[in-house]
Amino acid sequence: MRHLLEVDDLTAEELLEILRRARDASPARMLDGKGMALVFDKPSARTRNSMEMAVVQLGGHPVYIQGAEVGIDVRESAADVARTLGSFHAMIGARVFAHAQVEALAAANAVPVVNMLSDAAHPLQALADVLTLQDEFGADLAGRSIAYVGDANNVTRSLALACGMLGVAVRIASPPGYRFGATDLDRLATAGVEVEVVDRPEEAVAGVDAVYTDVWTSMGQEAERETRLAAFEGFGVSEGLMAQAADGAVFLHCLPAHRGEEVSGAVADGPRSRIWPQAQNRMHAARGLLWWLMEVNR
Repeated sequence: MRHLLEVDDLTAEELLEILRRARDASPARMLDGKGMALVFDKPSARTRNSMEMAVVQLGGHPVYIQGAEVGIDVRESAADVARTLGSFHAMIGARVFAHAQVEALAAANAVPVVNMLSDAAHPLQALADVLTLQDEFGADLAGRSIAYVGDANNVTRSLALACGMLGVAVRIASPPGYRFGATDLDRLATAGVEVEVVDRPEEAVAGVDAVYTDVWTSMGQEAERETRLAAFEGFGVSEGLMAQAADGAVFLHCLPAHRGEEVSGAVADGPRSRIWPQAQNRMHAARGLLWWLMEVNR
């Protein structure tokens, strides 16, 4: 059974096929008369809305489930949760803190499982990111480049995998203590993705086609806020930094954005920003993925 827990669960050809389906305004109603369980240990605006609408557009019925209602590995094991939900639904999506939980849900092989976010990966965001780059630069992204400035986190890893698999050069600038470790770099290398890690944002963005950032303090890290603000000083994406990217370069952000911290308001709301098409692409990318997953698992 095929699942999507991270981008490199796909081949480059499969990734392109999902993106192609994401552009299809008349998808096959692969979920007609079926449900999809959407389990949220962590709340979200974009993930819930995009996934629910994607399921509806495929003819299905999305069921929003708060994490406490099923209690993965608390009330019952992840495997039993998967088997229970699989008794009613054609698919399961899970937005969790620990990546091991989505792995355990998928290992039960009850129904296809989609990682809607974990501490290690955010593949749905990455699908929307590369779909947005295709909107801007065309379907063939080989030879393009992107710079990620900020905390090397789950969003960064999935982004690097998706971009690298499609031939996009990836540069990452993060302060000491917030960079990829050997495990993440090895995971990228195993997928055939090479990233250039640099010390300063100016090195990362020089001449690139896209600049990407994320919040410096993610959900669950609130106690680290002041330490993180100090560590990331000088890593904000400003108009001056964007000016060092290529002519026609665009700005991306997975949202929510903290204007005045990781990005200035002038950039987030400026002419180079593509954050709103990128947000809308969460729905299109999810629709393409769910359509493909249902088809390959028939």
